[in-house]
Amino acid sequence: MGTSNDTILVTGGAGFIGSNFVLSLMNSGGAALVNLDLLTYAGNAANLASVANDPRYTFVRGDIGDAELVASLLRKHRPRAIVHFAAESHVDRSIVSPEAFVRTNVLGTFTLLEQARVYWAELDETGRAAFRFLHVSTDEVYGTLGPNDPAFSETTPYAPNSPYAASKAGSDHLARAYFHTFGLPVVTTNCSNNYGPFQFPEKLIPLVILNALEGKPLPVYGDGKNVRDWLFVEDHCAAIRRVLESGRPGETYNIGGNSERANIDVVTAICDLVDEMRPQAGAAPRRELITYVQDRPGHDRRYAIDARKITRELGWKPAEQFETGLRKTVRWYLENSEWVNSVRTGAYREWIEKNYAERAEL
Repeated sequence: MGTSNDTILVTGGAGFIGSNFVLSLMNSGGAALVNLDLLTYAGNAANLASVANDPRYTFVRGDIGDAELVASLLRKHRPRAIVHFAAESHVDRSIVSPEAFVRTNVLGTFTLLEQARVYWAELDETGRAAFRFLHVSTDEVYGTLGPNDPAFSETTPYAPNSPYAASKAGSDHLARAYFHTFGLPVVTTNCSNNYGPFQFPEKLIPLVILNALEGKPLPVYGDGKNVRDWLFVEDHCAAIRRVLESGRPGETYNIGGNSERANIDVVTAICDLVDEMRPQAGAAPRRELITYVQDRPGHDRRYAIDARKITRELGWKPAEQFETGLRKTVRWYLENSEWVNSVRTGAYREWIEKNYAERAEL
C-alpha cells in the first residue's frame, strides 16, 4: 500500500470532546482530517460549522462498527493516525440501556482496531513506524476512591462499577491486546470529567447551567458529596495532541485537571455565576433551586487523576484553573442559546423526564 498521508481519521468527531479536538486541530493548520461519526443524539454536525467548508476537512456519517466502511476510509485516505473518541458515554443511560454501550464501546472498538491492524500491516516500513492508534478512554475504568486514597495512576487496577465503565474497560483491554499481540502502535489516554463548550446538556455542568437560567430545579444526586476531578476540554485536546505527537506505543497516559471538587460545590459555583451573569431583580438566589434526589445505582464516590506521567514524559499540564474554565463554560452556554435549543429536542426532554422524574426528593 505504500506510506500513509498526513491525514488523521477521527471517530466521534461531532461529539463533545471530539468536536473540540477537531476544531483545535483544524485551527492549528496542517493535517487533513476525516471525521467519522454516526450522529447519534449527542453528536451534532453544527458543532463543526466553522470548518465544514475547509478543503482539509471531510465528514463521513457512519458507524465504527461497519467494517467495510472503516476499511474503505482507511484505503482511500491512508491516515497516519486514528484518534478514537466514538463512544456511548453517559453513566445514567448505561444503567437504563447497557446493550448500546457494549455494542459501540466494545464491539465498535474491536472493529476499528481490527481494520486498523489490516491497514497498518499493508503500509511500508516508514508508514508503519509513523502510524498511531490513539484510544481515548476514561478514569471511570479504575472504579472508586475513598476520601484519602491516592489518585488513579496508570498502574491502578481496573475495577469498573457501571455498565459504561465496564464497556470502556473492555475497549481499553482490547486496545492493549492489539499492541501486545499484533504490534499495532496503540496509545491509550484515560481522562477525568471534561467540561466546556458543546457538551450535551444531560451532563451535570450544562444541565445545571441551563436549569438555573430557566429557574428549574437543580437535581443533585444523594448528598452531593461525590467528588470528581474536572478537566477543561481544551486542556484535554491539547493533551491528546501531545500524546499523538510524542506518546510511546503501548503506553497509557492519565489526563487530569488537578481540580477535585464535590458535586455540590460545582453546582453552587454555577448558581453564583449565573446569578452574576444573568441577574434577576427581586428573585431568590439560584442556590435555592438545588434539590437533592435519589442517588444513581452504584454511584462512584470519588475519582482523582495522577497526571504526573504525562507531565514528566510529554511536558503537558492543564492550563486552565477550574474557576476560570467554569466561568468560560457558563458564559458560552448563556451566549449560545441557538445551539442549546437545537440539541434540546423532544428526545432529550423525554430522557431528562425519564431519568429525573422518578427520583424521589430527599
